[in-house]
Amino acid sequence: MAPDGRPEHNRAMEPVTLTTDRLLLRAVGPADTDAVYAAAQDPDIQRWTTVPSPYLPEHAAGFTEQLVPEGWAQGSMFTFGVFPAGGELAAMLALTMRSLGTAEVGFWATKEHRGRGYVVEATLAACRWIFSGVGVDRVEWRAEVGNQASRAVAERAGFTVEGTLRSGINNKGVRRDCWIGSLLPSDLGLPSTAPYLPARA
Repeated sequence: MAPDGRPEHNRAMEPVTLTTDRLLLRAVGPADTDAVYAAAQDPDIQRWTTVPSPYLPEHAAGFTEQLVPEGWAQGSMFTFGVFPAGGELAAMLALTMRSLGTAEVGFWATKEHRGRGYVVEATLAACRWIFSGVGVDRVEWRAEVGNQASRAVAERAGFTVEGTLRSGINNKGVRRDCWIGSLLPSDLGLPSTAPYLPARA
């Protein structure tokens, strides 16, 4: 905590491992490069996320060997590979610090593992961790308008869709409208680090 009692964000952190009833969430590394590369060949992942397209082996290596460990070391982005118990890579999830007390969640699932609720389960576990362990008070979700699969995950995880942002995201050099939603600690029965006074209805 900072001297004034606020949580200190963007501080160096060692990668953590989270578990749920069905899943293991851990930082990916060089041993996962081939699995990341294979998953990211999916046209849907390249269309709806900001991964490069075409997605080349050097992109996967840069992700697992540099981007992921640097994000943890700098406290700027906490990336988890999502693995069913004893299984292969099923999804990727990252929580990126955006401002004091706010993080943004992003995720994708491999084609073979969609429809099983893995990303919802992983999102809830990761959000509980960042609320309790890092002191974040708001997690935002954004997706391009039309990305119904991402919206379904967010809503099943308890996010409140708050509206549409015009030109709210930039995907591969193109500005696009996006939906935005949020999850608060109170949505999961957890305390906030700062008092929250919602507007009167």
